[in-house]
Amino acid sequence: MTSAPATEPLPPQVFPPTLREVMLRPRWIALLAFSLVVAGVLAWLGQWQLGRAVDTSPPEPGLTEVVQPLDQVVQPGDYLPEPLVGQRVEVSGTWVASDFIVVSSRFNDDVEGYWVTGQLRIAGTTAPTSIAVATGWTASLEAADAAVDALERQVAADPTALVQVTGRLISDEGPSVPPSGADPLTITRMSPPMLLGRWHDTAELNVYRQYVASQMAIGPLDDIVSPAPDERSRVNWLNIFYAAEWAIFAGFALYLWYRLARDAWEKEVEDLEDEQAEALAEISASSSATGAPESRG
Repeated sequence: MTSAPATEPLPPQVFPPTLREVMLRPRWIALLAFSLVVAGVLAWLGQWQLGRAVDTSPPEPGLTEVVQPLDQVVQPGDYLPEPLVGQRVEVSGTWVASDFIVVSSRFNDDVEGYWVTGQLRIAGTTAPTSIAVATGWTASLEAADAAVDALERQVAADPTALVQVTGRLISDEGPSVPPSGADPLTITRMSPPMLLGRWHDTAELNVYRQYVASQMAIGPLDDIVSPAPDERSRVNWLNIFYAAEWAIFAGFALYLWYRLARDAWEKEVEDLEDEQAEALAEISASSSATGAPESRG
């Protein structure tokens, strides 16, 4: 008689979860909520940046050409708002005789030359207040030095003489290092803080961060060429670029959640498939090892 070999029962079939089922688990719902919060914050930052990209109340065309009193445009120590750079202002005061200083690397119609600057002690202020003034331009250093001497003599003859200056208000150009081999006191950029370091009688002195480029030369100098600033565009493209970046970051926060959840689902599916394959392999090996040859009786 022949006996049939025993067969191992197949392992129960386990169906892997769907991606939707994985995403609906508490862990991934909590992570989704966190991602939505992050994306919301980033989207708000993008909206805030976009709101600053378009100037809804730009200055009227030609407003910089209307002469305004200096103290109505900016205060000592304050930074000058961008729309007011190049604004024509007027200010009156007295010169400090010993503080006429030459600034090099100044261009008039693409011709390099020199400015003569002075400290104007503003009249009518409660505390001592000064502003740097570019009085005029010349093509040679000798002429600039001669202008300094002439202005010093003129002011020394009448130190209390009240002068009125009208010109463009321009922001500080920042500090500079003298060229190699040049006089250490050489100034190549119009920087009121650098001039302040060489001014006299500065104790308790309030100083404007900006300077005035006089529209008419003061002393034996040429007028400074200072055209009206270009009209500003109402759209700030740099802010628009930043707003787009925030939107991309917000989208990436949600994509990152999706990618992590999908990776977890794919790993879980692969693990289940590997377990089933191993179980089938073990059953097959067990059946081969315990299978008996046919016997006759």
